[in-house]
Amino acid sequence: MYSKELAILKTAITNEHEGRQFYLLAAEKMRDEDLRNIFLALAEEESKHEKWLKGLYRDLMQKQTPQTGELPLSEDAVSPGVFQKEKLKDAGSLEVSILHLAVMMEMASADYYRTAAAHTEIPAIRELYQKLTDWETEHQRKLEEAYDFAKEEWWDRQGFSPA
Repeated sequence: MYSKELAILKTAITNEHEGRQFYLLAAEKMRDEDLRNIFLALAEEESKHEKWLKGLYRDLMQKQTPQTGELPLSEDAVSPGVFQKEKLKDAGSLEVSILHLAVMMEMASADYYRTAAAHTEIPAIRELYQKLTDWETEHQRKLEEAYDFAKEEWWDRQGFSPA
C-alpha cells in the first residue's frame, strides 16, 4: 500500500544518516573549537531528522497512518548562520574543502526532498518533505556564504585570486 513512500523514506533516512556521519567527521577535523561545535550541532540535527523519519517508516510498515507531528526543528537550533567571518579568515584548504562538500550535500538533500514531496501521495508526508526542503535549502545558503568567504580568504593568503 505504501511501497513508494517506504522507498522514498529509506533513501531519506540514509541521506540523514550519511549527513550525520559527514558532519561528525568534519567536526573531528576542525582545528577551531567554534567550527567544531557548529559541525557537531549540524550532526545532531541530522540525527533528529533520521530518528523522526524512522518513526514514519515504522508507522507505514505497520500500515498505520503516519504520525508526522511537528518537525523536530527548533528555532533555537544552531544553524550554519553562526559561522563568523572572523573564524573563517584562517580557514585552510581542509576547512574550505569541507565547507564545499557540505554545500553540495545540503543541495542534494534539498533536491531529494523537493522531488520526494512531488511524488508522495500522503499530504502530511508531502508537507514534511516541503519543510525539510526549506530547512536544507537554508543550510545550503548559509554554508555557501561561509564557503565563499573562506575560499576567498584562502585564495588571498596564497597571493592570487581566481581569474
